[in-house]
Amino acid sequence: MAYHIPALLDESIEGLNIRPDGIYVDVTFGGGGHSMEILKHLGKGRLIAFDQDEDAMENLPSDSRFTFLNQNFRFLKNNLAFNGIKSIDGLIADLGVSFHQFDEPSRGFTFRHDAPLDMRMNTNGQVTAAGLIASMDEGSLADIFYNYGELTNSRRIAKEIVSARAIKPVATAGDLISAVSRLAPPRQENKFYAKLFQALRIAVNHEIDFLKEMLLQALDLLNPGGRLVLITYHSLEDRVVKNFMRTGNFEGIENKDFYGNAETPFKLITRKGITPGDDEVARNSRARSARLRVAEKI
Repeated sequence: MAYHIPALLDESIEGLNIRPDGIYVDVTFGGGGHSMEILKHLGKGRLIAFDQDEDAMENLPSDSRFTFLNQNFRFLKNNLAFNGIKSIDGLIADLGVSFHQFDEPSRGFTFRHDAPLDMRMNTNGQVTAAGLIASMDEGSLADIFYNYGELTNSRRIAKEIVSARAIKPVATAGDLISAVSRLAPPRQENKFYAKLFQALRIAVNHEIDFLKEMLLQALDLLNPGGRLVLITYHSLEDRVVKNFMRTGNFEGIENKDFYGNAETPFKLITRKGITPGDDEVARNSRARSARLRVAEKI
């Protein structure tokens, strides 16, 4: 099994509009698919890649133009400054979870393996999904399932989990499924569990908050004409990216000047998100939910 097969690879590289002498950042290195392709288009330029998962370091290319930083992308600006970079010509992020993280049972990202509920993208992080479930009150758990999993019966889910953990720890995927199984809609169990696990994963890794922090820093760093290329996999992160690219804020509030003209830091290159074609989905079924958005800094 490949570490990760990048979705919309050709489209995202085209979206970056790479200059051979430019400076580019891949904030989600993973299996290195996007980075390897960027390097093919560079001449004397530079590529800096981020990944908080130490497992990604197994995939590093040997190239003098390439620098890898084992860091969360929320520390984008400071890490680039430490490496002598104050501005960039493009940034790409392939959000979500790599194949490797999903397929390695010990990482605890999926309900398909009865493994410990870990879900940390940074294995040195202190809080696991099991720890979160054990420590949070019922109301806070319900908020996580509603806000990050868009589960409308979030309060009932949280109540069942709290009742289950009073008897024994909810420490594995099997424990969690057992605790909430009677709430799973018939014939839609997998979709229900996918949303449940997604919510916990987002909470454990602060994915939405850290995405927002990274995007604000990217806006400051991009040179005029520089490109922001984002691949999202669910509606929550896609809404954040879409609003930011259209308006420069996360609420999607359009600011206007004295004459009523929209004030935005970006020109949209993709008016609507680009999704994979049937051929790509046939080759890589996990690309089905991918959506690519590209914007250029004005």
